[in-house]
Amino acid sequence: MQPDWITSDAPVPYPDALTAMQDRVASIRNGTANEAIWLLEHPALYTAGTSARPADLTDPARFPVYEARRGGQYTYHGPGQRVVYTMLDVGARGRDVRAFVQTLETWVIAALAEFGLTGHIREGRVGVWIERPDKPPLPDGTPREDKIAAIGIRLSKWVSFHGLSINVEPNLSHFDGIVPCGITGHGITSLVDLGLPVTMDDLDAALKRTFGHAFPNVSET
Repeated sequence: MQPDWITSDAPVPYPDALTAMQDRVASIRNGTANEAIWLLEHPALYTAGTSARPADLTDPARFPVYEARRGGQYTYHGPGQRVVYTMLDVGARGRDVRAFVQTLETWVIAALAEFGLTGHIREGRVGVWIERPDKPPLPDGTPREDKIAAIGIRLSKWVSFHGLSINVEPNLSHFDGIVPCGITGHGITSLVDLGLPVTMDDLDAALKRTFGHAFPNVSET
């Protein structure tokens, strides 16, 4: 069975999203609801994962800050960014958290490829990265790469929640109030920043088209 796809047109306050995810996850665990993929945007805010370092919140007064209790460090959510909350039964999908995160990354890469964009996975840097040969390399000669998608999940009795975020057309200066995911040197980009006139609806359609390749039906695994 494929998950339910839920789309929220208006920005969803972060506390409301947390409550809704927790309720849905409990229903999935109890067998009273299907898995779900929730597509939404948030008002401008920062979230702190379980590995967040206080020093990485460089402008704490800029936007509200929420403790997310997901994996990862600080990240930004706001208008123009597609947040994809993945409430999926990881227990039925192999009980391998690392493989699950890698599958999320692979799914994003497949969706980006629909627009002719090549995303990359980098060891030690969770998320999806875009090579930027148009930008000068880092001082040590490492080629510059910009992050286009962040990933951070939490499990509740093997059902995932939280998920990923993909930058469509957010205000990239809003990331300046944090050290995104604790990584310095490399930057942040978006589909529109890369010159791709992609809308939120375009991205949603690509995510739906590529989901089944990354995540076969549970009955097929």
